[in-house]
Amino acid sequence: MTLPPCYEADDEPDDPSRRKFMIGSAAATAGLFVAPLFGEAARQNAAATLQSDPNAIPVSLDVNGKVHALKLDPRTTLLDALREHLDITGPKKGCDQGACGACTVLVDGRRINSCLTLAAMNSGKKIITIEGLAGEGRLQAIQAAFIRNDGFQCGYCTPGQICSATALVREGHTGTDAEIREWMSGNVCRCGCYMGIVEAVKEASRA
Repeated sequence: MTLPPCYEADDEPDDPSRRKFMIGSAAATAGLFVAPLFGEAARQNAAATLQSDPNAIPVSLDVNGKVHALKLDPRTTLLDALREHLDITGPKKGCDQGACGACTVLVDGRRINSCLTLAAMNSGKKIITIEGLAGEGRLQAIQAAFIRNDGFQCGYCTPGQICSATALVREGHTGTDAEIREWMSGNVCRCGCYMGIVEAVKEASRA
């Protein structure tokens, strides 16, 4: 094999002991920087585990037929209790100000914005989210109607829309399209699927 003119053979073999020393030094140096970070994180986790919130109060939430015993800060909203503490993510956090309706759930049969009510205020009440509407693996009439009438697009607001529509049908505010729009006006659909939503509510009311 012909070697290029600039090639110079390395007559001195690599020193294994020197290579091991360099690798060991680099690992030790990295360990000095990383160890305190892991140690501090471990101490913080331990402290958080040992130190409970002194302001927490017992709250019992009956959600979708199952009672959950929690200890929550009194300021915890029902929406945060459902999503952050019970991992029930159907109700969505949209505006967090009660203006969009994405967080709508049913409490004792009434539709409410779960972001505007405290979890402690709903202790002992029957709470139904979108996860609890369908029974025995079958869709409710309003859920099937939303699918048939294209009452959603991205789906973010759909849980709140369906919970609100469920209560609306029970309330009997389905006489005209205008009445449906008026009583569903608290639920915003940013995709603009209002025509499909109105048709879905009309179909469910007939069913």
